[in-house]
Amino acid sequence: MELLLQELEQRRAKFTAAMNVRFPDWDTAVIMENVNQYYFTGTIQNGILLIYKDGSCLYGVRRSYERAKEESPLGGDIMPITGYRDMAEKNGGRLGNVYVEGDTLPMAVLERLKKYFKIGQVDFLDTLVRMVRSVKSPYELHWIKQSGEQHRILLEERVPALLWEGISEAEFTGELLNQMYQLGYHGLTRLHQSPVELTAGQLGFGTNSLCPASFDGPGGGKGGGPANPMTGDPHRKLKRGDMVFVDTPFGLRGYHTDKTQVYMFGAALPEELAQAHRFCREIQNRTAMRLKPGESPSQIYQDIIAGLSEKELDHFMGVDNKHRVKFLGHGVGLNIDELPVIAKGFGEPLEENMVIALEPKKGVPGIGMAGVEETYVVTPTGGQCVTGGGREIIRVD
Repeated sequence: MELLLQELEQRRAKFTAAMNVRFPDWDTAVIMENVNQYYFTGTIQNGILLIYKDGSCLYGVRRSYERAKEESPLGGDIMPITGYRDMAEKNGGRLGNVYVEGDTLPMAVLERLKKYFKIGQVDFLDTLVRMVRSVKSPYELHWIKQSGEQHRILLEERVPALLWEGISEAEFTGELLNQMYQLGYHGLTRLHQSPVELTAGQLGFGTNSLCPASFDGPGGGKGGGPANPMTGDPHRKLKRGDMVFVDTPFGLRGYHTDKTQVYMFGAALPEELAQAHRFCREIQNRTAMRLKPGESPSQIYQDIIAGLSEKELDHFMGVDNKHRVKFLGHGVGLNIDELPVIAKGFGEPLEENMVIALEPKKGVPGIGMAGVEETYVVTPTGGQCVTGGGREIIRVD
Protein backbone atom coordinates (compact mmCIF):
# COMPACT_ATOMS: atom_id res chain seq x y z
CA MET A 1 0.00 0.00 0.00
CA GLU A 2 1.44 3.36 -1.07
CA LEU A 3 1.16 6.70 0.71
CA LEU A 4 -1.18 9.08 -1.15
CA LEU A 5 -1.67 12.84 -0.95
CA GLN A 6 -5.21 12.27 0.35
CA GLU A 7 -3.78 10.45 3.38
CA LEU A 8 -1.51 13.40 4.24
CA GLU A 9 -4.33 15.88 3.76
CA GLN A 10 -6.56 13.90 6.12
CA ARG A 11 -3.83 13.80 8.76
CA ARG A 12 -3.26 17.53 8.47
CA ALA A 13 -7.01 18.24 8.65
CA LYS A 14 -7.31 16.09 11.79
CA PHE A 15 -4.39 17.93 13.35
CA THR A 16 -5.64 21.44 12.54
CA ALA A 17 -9.13 20.56 13.83
CA ALA A 18 -7.63 19.37 17.12
CA MET A 19 -5.47 22.50 17.36
CA ASN A 20 -8.50 24.73 16.77
CA VAL A 21 -10.28 23.09 19.71
CA ARG A 22 -7.33 22.93 22.11
CA PHE A 23 -5.45 26.10 21.11
CA PRO A 24 -7.91 28.44 19.33
CA ASP A 25 -5.33 31.27 19.32
CA TRP A 26 -2.78 29.33 17.26
CA ASP A 27 -1.55 30.50 13.85
CA THR A 28 1.33 28.24 12.83
CA ALA A 29 2.70 24.86 13.86
CA VAL A 30 6.43 24.30 13.30
CA ILE A 31 7.36 20.66 12.66
CA MET A 32 11.00 19.55 12.56
CA GLU A 33 11.23 16.26 14.51
CA ASN A 34 11.78 13.21 12.29
CA VAL A 35 8.70 11.19 13.27
CA ASN A 36 6.36 14.15 12.89
CA GLN A 37 7.97 15.10 9.56
CA TYR A 38 7.36 11.58 8.32
CA TYR A 39 3.76 11.59 9.57
CA PHE A 40 2.84 14.83 7.83
CA THR A 41 5.05 14.63 4.70
CA GLY A 42 5.97 11.00 4.02
CA THR A 43 9.70 11.75 4.06
CA ILE A 44 12.44 12.66 6.57
CA GLN A 45 14.78 15.42 5.47
CA ASN A 46 16.81 18.30 6.85
CA GLY A 47 13.81 20.58 6.64
CA ILE A 48 11.06 22.47 8.39
CA LEU A 49 7.31 22.02 7.92
CA LEU A 50 4.94 24.91 8.60
CA ILE A 51 1.27 24.01 9.08
CA TYR A 52 -1.07 26.98 9.06
CA LYS A 53 -4.40 27.52 10.79
CA ASP A 54 -6.26 27.35 7.46
CA GLY A 55 -4.95 23.80 6.92
CA SER A 56 -2.36 24.65 4.26
CA CYS A 57 1.33 23.88 4.67
CA LEU A 58 4.80 24.74 3.41
CA TYR A 59 7.70 22.29 3.63
CA GLY A 60 11.14 23.86 3.24
CA VAL A 61 13.92 21.35 2.62
CA ARG A 62 17.61 22.11 2.84
CA ARG A 63 18.80 18.58 2.09
CA SER A 64 17.68 16.73 0.11
CA TYR A 65 15.03 18.62 -1.84
CA GLU A 66 15.29 16.13 -4.71
CA ARG A 67 14.64 13.18 -2.44
CA ALA A 68 11.76 14.97 -0.71
CA LYS A 69 10.11 15.57 -4.09
CA GLU A 70 10.60 11.90 -4.96
CA GLU A 71 9.26 10.48 -1.68
CA SER A 72 6.58 12.93 -0.56
CA PRO A 73 3.17 13.36 -2.23
CA LEU A 74 3.06 17.04 -1.14
CA GLY A 75 4.23 18.24 -4.55
CA GLY A 76 4.03 22.04 -4.85
CA ASP A 77 4.01 22.53 -1.09
CA ILE A 78 7.71 21.58 -1.00
CA MET A 79 10.35 24.23 -1.66
CA PRO A 80 14.17 24.11 -1.63
CA ILE A 81 15.84 26.31 0.97
CA THR A 82 19.36 27.24 1.97
CA GLY A 83 18.11 28.62 5.30
CA TYR A 84 15.06 29.92 7.15
CA ARG A 85 15.36 33.27 5.34
CA ASP A 86 14.09 31.60 2.13
CA MET A 87 10.87 30.48 3.82
CA ALA A 88 10.43 33.85 5.51
CA GLU A 89 10.57 35.53 2.10
CA LYS A 90 8.09 33.02 0.69
CA ASN A 91 5.41 33.47 3.37
CA GLY A 92 6.00 37.09 4.32
CA GLY A 93 7.93 36.30 7.48
CA ARG A 94 4.91 36.31 9.81
CA LEU A 95 4.07 33.19 11.79
CA GLY A 96 1.87 34.71 14.49
CA ASN A 97 1.31 32.51 17.54
CA VAL A 98 3.59 29.53 17.06
CA TYR A 99 3.36 26.01 18.48
CA VAL A 100 6.55 23.95 18.42
CA GLU A 101 7.85 20.52 19.48
CA GLY A 102 9.01 21.53 22.94
CA ASP A 103 10.31 18.04 23.81
CA THR A 104 12.85 18.02 20.97
CA LEU A 105 13.36 21.52 19.51
CA PRO A 106 16.72 23.01 20.66
CA MET A 107 16.55 26.54 22.04
CA ALA A 108 19.24 27.60 19.54
CA VAL A 109 16.97 26.63 16.64
CA LEU A 110 14.05 28.55 18.14
CA GLU A 111 16.24 31.64 18.42
CA ARG A 112 17.23 31.32 14.75
CA LEU A 113 13.56 31.09 13.80
CA LYS A 114 12.88 34.29 15.72
CA LYS A 115 15.65 35.99 13.77
CA TYR A 116 13.90 35.48 10.43
CA PHE A 117 10.20 35.29 11.36
CA LYS A 118 7.89 37.59 13.27
CA ILE A 119 6.64 35.37 16.07
CA GLY A 120 4.07 36.09 18.75
CA GLN A 121 3.37 33.64 21.54
CA VAL A 122 5.34 30.35 21.59
CA ASP A 123 3.83 27.20 23.08
CA PHE A 124 4.12 23.40 22.78
CA LEU A 125 2.17 20.91 20.65
CA ASP A 126 3.87 17.63 21.63
CA THR A 127 1.03 15.96 23.51
CA LEU A 128 -1.62 17.07 21.03
CA VAL A 129 0.21 15.75 17.96
CA ARG A 130 0.88 12.45 19.76
CA MET A 131 -2.84 12.18 20.54
CA VAL A 132 -3.69 12.85 16.88
CA ARG A 133 -1.21 10.16 15.79
CA SER A 134 -2.65 7.66 18.29
CA VAL A 135 -5.71 6.87 16.13
CA LYS A 136 -4.48 4.99 13.08
CA SER A 137 -5.77 5.26 9.51
CA PRO A 138 -6.37 2.20 7.28
CA TYR A 139 -3.00 2.90 5.64
CA GLU A 140 -1.24 2.85 9.01
CA LEU A 141 -3.10 -0.25 10.19
CA HIS A 142 -2.07 -2.05 7.00
CA TRP A 143 1.63 -1.63 7.79
CA ILE A 144 1.20 -2.33 11.51
CA LYS A 145 -0.56 -5.62 10.69
CA GLN A 146 2.15 -6.50 8.16
CA SER A 147 4.77 -5.78 10.82
CA GLY A 148 2.85 -7.87 13.34
CA GLU A 149 2.86 -10.95 11.13
CA GLN A 150 6.60 -10.71 10.45
CA HIS A 151 7.12 -10.16 14.16
CA ARG A 152 5.19 -13.35 14.92
CA ILE A 153 7.32 -15.31 12.46
CA LEU A 154 10.49 -13.88 14.01
CA LEU A 155 9.80 -14.80 17.63
CA GLU A 156 7.72 -17.94 17.20
CA GLU A 157 9.41 -19.60 14.20
CA ARG A 158 12.90 -18.15 13.71
CA VAL A 159 14.28 -17.56 17.21
CA PRO A 160 14.14 -21.18 18.47
CA ALA A 161 16.65 -22.16 15.77
CA LEU A 162 19.04 -19.45 16.97
CA LEU A 163 19.37 -20.89 20.46
CA TRP A 164 22.17 -23.41 20.87
CA GLU A 165 24.40 -24.34 23.78
CA GLY A 166 27.36 -21.99 24.12
CA ILE A 167 26.04 -19.05 22.12
CA SER A 168 26.55 -15.75 23.95
CA GLU A 169 23.88 -13.11 24.41
CA ALA A 170 25.89 -10.78 22.16
CA GLU A 171 26.12 -13.40 19.40
CA PHE A 172 22.42 -14.13 19.78
CA THR A 173 21.68 -10.41 19.37
CA GLY A 174 23.55 -10.44 16.07
CA GLU A 175 21.72 -13.55 14.86
CA LEU A 176 18.40 -12.02 15.93
CA LEU A 177 19.08 -8.81 14.02
CA ASN A 178 20.06 -10.80 10.93
CA GLN A 179 16.70 -12.57 11.00
CA MET A 180 14.89 -9.28 11.55
CA TYR A 181 16.47 -7.78 8.43
CA GLN A 182 15.67 -10.90 6.42
CA LEU A 183 12.01 -10.40 7.38
CA GLY A 184 12.03 -6.79 6.15
CA TYR A 185 12.73 -4.89 9.37
CA HIS A 186 13.04 -1.15 8.70
CA GLY A 187 16.25 -0.97 10.66
CA LEU A 188 15.73 1.10 13.80
CA THR A 189 13.39 1.60 16.71
CA ARG A 190 12.11 5.11 17.34
CA LEU A 191 11.01 6.26 20.79
CA HIS A 192 9.56 9.53 22.01
CA GLN A 193 11.21 8.89 25.37
CA SER A 194 14.67 10.44 25.43
CA PRO A 195 17.44 9.53 25.73
CA VAL A 196 16.90 5.85 24.90
CA GLU A 197 19.20 3.71 22.75
CA LEU A 198 18.06 0.28 21.58
CA THR A 199 19.77 -2.33 19.43
CA ALA A 200 17.36 -5.26 19.39
CA GLY A 201 15.28 -4.52 22.47
CA GLN A 202 15.81 -6.23 25.82
CA LEU A 203 17.02 -9.81 26.06
CA GLY A 204 18.65 -12.01 28.61
CA PHE A 205 19.62 -15.59 29.40
CA GLY A 206 18.50 -16.78 32.84
CA THR A 207 18.98 -14.31 35.67
CA ASN A 208 20.57 -11.78 33.31
CA SER A 209 16.97 -10.93 32.38
CA LEU A 210 16.48 -9.76 35.99
CA CYS A 211 19.28 -7.20 35.87
CA PRO A 212 17.78 -3.71 36.41
CA ALA A 213 17.99 -1.32 33.47
CA SER A 214 17.44 2.40 32.95
CA PHE A 215 14.85 1.68 30.26
CA ASP A 216 11.32 2.38 31.49
CA GLY A 217 9.95 -1.11 31.07
CA PRO A 218 9.22 -4.10 33.32
CA GLY A 219 11.99 -6.31 31.90
CA GLY A 220 15.72 -6.21 32.37
CA GLY A 221 19.03 -7.18 30.84
CA LYS A 222 22.71 -6.88 31.72
CA GLY A 223 23.90 -5.79 28.30
CA GLY A 224 27.51 -5.41 27.27
CA GLY A 225 28.53 -3.11 30.11
CA PRO A 226 28.07 0.46 31.34
CA ALA A 227 28.63 1.98 27.88
CA ASN A 228 26.09 -0.25 26.11
CA PRO A 229 23.63 -1.62 28.70
CA MET A 230 20.95 -2.51 26.15
CA THR A 231 22.93 -5.03 24.06
CA GLY A 232 23.67 -8.68 24.79
CA ASP A 233 26.26 -9.71 27.36
CA PRO A 234 29.23 -11.18 25.44
CA HIS A 235 30.31 -13.22 28.47
CA ARG A 236 26.98 -14.90 29.24
CA LYS A 237 26.76 -18.22 27.35
CA LEU A 238 23.55 -20.18 26.92
CA LYS A 239 23.45 -23.42 28.87
CA ARG A 240 20.86 -26.12 29.40
CA GLY A 241 18.33 -25.17 32.02
CA ASP A 242 18.37 -21.48 31.05
CA MET A 243 15.22 -19.58 30.30
CA VAL A 244 15.56 -16.95 27.54
CA PHE A 245 13.73 -13.62 27.60
CA VAL A 246 13.34 -11.75 24.29
CA ASP A 247 11.47 -8.43 24.19
CA THR A 248 12.08 -6.95 20.78
CA PRO A 249 10.36 -4.42 18.54
CA PHE A 250 9.77 -4.84 14.84
CA GLY A 251 8.70 -2.41 12.16
CA LEU A 252 7.90 -1.86 8.49
CA ARG A 253 7.66 1.48 6.66
CA GLY A 254 8.19 3.27 9.95
CA TYR A 255 5.35 1.50 11.81
CA HIS A 256 6.23 -0.63 14.83
CA THR A 257 4.81 -3.57 16.71
CA ASP A 258 6.00 -4.79 20.11
CA LYS A 259 6.18 -8.42 21.23
CA THR A 260 7.87 -10.53 23.91
CA GLN A 261 8.47 -14.28 23.95
CA VAL A 262 10.02 -16.46 26.65
CA TYR A 263 11.82 -19.75 25.85
CA MET A 264 13.12 -22.65 27.96
CA PHE A 265 16.35 -24.20 26.73
CA GLY A 266 17.18 -27.86 27.14
CA ALA A 267 15.30 -28.63 30.34
CA ALA A 268 11.88 -28.99 31.86
CA LEU A 269 10.09 -25.77 32.70
CA PRO A 270 10.35 -24.81 36.40
CA GLU A 271 6.86 -24.73 37.89
CA GLU A 272 7.42 -21.33 39.47
CA LEU A 273 8.27 -19.84 36.06
CA ALA A 274 5.31 -21.60 34.43
CA GLN A 275 2.88 -20.28 37.04
CA ALA A 276 4.18 -16.72 36.71
CA HIS A 277 3.90 -16.92 32.94
CA ARG A 278 0.33 -18.25 33.04
CA PHE A 279 -0.61 -15.46 35.43
CA CYS A 280 0.78 -12.85 33.01
CA ARG A 281 -1.15 -14.38 30.11
CA GLU A 282 -4.36 -14.21 32.15
CA ILE A 283 -3.75 -10.53 32.93
CA GLN A 284 -3.04 -9.84 29.27
CA ASN A 285 -6.25 -11.55 28.12
CA ARG A 286 -8.29 -9.78 30.80
CA THR A 287 -6.86 -6.40 29.80
CA ALA A 288 -7.22 -7.01 26.06
CA MET A 289 -10.96 -7.58 26.52
CA ARG A 290 -11.20 -4.00 27.85
CA LEU A 291 -9.56 -2.40 24.77
CA LYS A 292 -12.82 -0.95 23.45
CA PRO A 293 -13.78 2.58 22.35
CA GLY A 294 -14.94 4.63 25.33
CA GLU A 295 -12.97 2.72 27.95
CA SER A 296 -10.64 4.80 30.14
CA PRO A 297 -7.00 3.58 30.18
CA SER A 298 -6.69 4.81 33.77
CA GLN A 299 -9.77 2.88 34.86
CA ILE A 300 -8.63 -0.28 33.09
CA TYR A 301 -5.30 -0.11 34.93
CA GLN A 302 -6.84 0.56 38.32
CA ASP A 303 -9.42 -2.21 37.92
CA ILE A 304 -6.83 -4.82 36.93
CA ILE A 305 -4.36 -3.90 39.67
CA ALA A 306 -7.09 -3.69 42.35
CA GLY A 307 -8.08 -7.28 41.55
CA LEU A 308 -4.63 -8.71 42.31
CA SER A 309 -3.54 -10.21 45.61
CA GLU A 310 -0.39 -9.21 47.44
CA LYS A 311 1.28 -12.42 46.29
CA GLU A 312 0.33 -11.76 42.66
CA LEU A 313 1.68 -8.21 42.89
CA ASP A 314 5.03 -9.44 44.22
CA HIS A 315 7.62 -8.80 41.46
CA PHE A 316 4.77 -7.95 39.04
CA MET A 317 5.78 -5.49 36.29
CA GLY A 318 9.39 -5.45 37.39
CA VAL A 319 12.58 -7.44 37.74
CA ASP A 320 12.08 -6.93 41.48
CA ASN A 321 9.86 -4.84 43.73
CA LYS A 322 12.25 -1.86 43.62
CA HIS A 323 12.10 -1.59 39.83
CA ARG A 324 8.41 -1.95 39.03
CA VAL A 325 6.73 0.18 36.37
CA LYS A 326 3.26 1.61 36.85
CA PHE A 327 1.60 0.69 33.56
CA LEU A 328 0.26 -2.40 31.80
CA GLY A 329 0.60 -1.26 28.20
CA HIS A 330 1.46 1.58 25.85
CA GLY A 331 0.53 2.91 22.46
CA VAL A 332 2.52 1.80 19.40
CA GLY A 333 2.95 3.39 15.99
CA LEU A 334 5.70 5.53 14.45
CA ASN A 335 7.22 5.43 17.94
CA ILE A 336 7.35 2.30 20.04
CA ASP A 337 6.14 4.35 23.04
CA GLU A 338 3.07 6.18 21.75
CA LEU A 339 -0.11 7.30 23.48
CA PRO A 340 -2.28 6.13 25.13
CA VAL A 341 -0.72 4.43 28.15
CA ILE A 342 -2.68 1.91 30.22
CA ALA A 343 -1.84 3.61 33.49
CA LYS A 344 -3.20 5.99 36.10
CA GLY A 345 -3.63 9.55 34.89
CA PHE A 346 -4.60 8.66 31.31
CA GLY A 347 -8.30 9.37 31.46
CA GLU A 348 -9.02 10.22 27.82
CA PRO A 349 -11.23 7.40 26.51
CA LEU A 350 -9.90 4.89 24.02
CA GLU A 351 -10.87 5.34 20.38
CA GLU A 352 -11.32 2.73 17.69
CA ASN A 353 -8.11 1.96 15.75
CA MET A 354 -5.74 3.00 18.48
CA VAL A 355 -2.89 0.46 18.71
CA ILE A 356 -1.66 -0.69 22.12
CA ALA A 357 0.97 -3.18 23.30
CA LEU A 358 0.05 -5.00 26.51
CA GLU A 359 3.03 -6.35 28.45
CA PRO A 360 2.29 -7.93 31.83
CA LYS A 361 5.53 -9.40 33.15
CA LYS A 362 6.76 -10.86 36.41
CA GLY A 363 10.25 -11.45 37.73
CA VAL A 364 10.93 -14.92 39.14
CA PRO A 365 13.85 -14.69 41.60
CA GLY A 366 16.77 -16.95 40.77
CA ILE A 367 15.28 -17.95 37.40
CA GLY A 368 14.42 -15.03 35.12
CA MET A 369 11.67 -12.90 33.65
CA ALA A 370 8.27 -14.40 32.84
CA GLY A 371 5.58 -12.68 30.83
CA VAL A 372 4.19 -11.71 27.49
CA GLU A 373 3.75 -8.74 25.21
CA GLU A 374 1.46 -8.49 22.22
CA THR A 375 0.21 -5.62 20.07
CA TYR A 376 -3.54 -4.99 19.75
CA VAL A 377 -5.89 -2.78 17.75
CA VAL A 378 -8.75 -1.20 19.73
CA THR A 379 -12.09 -2.44 18.32
CA PRO A 380 -15.73 -2.43 19.52
CA THR A 381 -15.35 -6.09 20.57
CA GLY A 382 -12.05 -5.64 22.42
CA GLY A 383 -8.39 -5.78 21.47
CA GLN A 384 -7.60 -7.48 18.15
CA CYS A 385 -4.11 -8.97 18.34
CA VAL A 386 -1.84 -8.41 15.32
CA THR A 387 1.28 -10.20 16.60
CA GLY A 388 -0.02 -13.73 17.01
CA GLY A 389 -1.35 -13.77 20.58
CA GLY A 390 0.38 -14.49 23.88
CA ARG A 391 1.87 -17.98 23.91
CA GLU A 392 3.06 -20.34 26.56
CA ILE A 393 6.83 -20.53 27.06
CA ILE A 394 8.40 -22.21 24.02
CA ARG A 395 10.53 -25.26 24.85
CA VAL A 396 13.77 -25.50 22.84
CA ASP A 397 15.77 -28.76 23.06
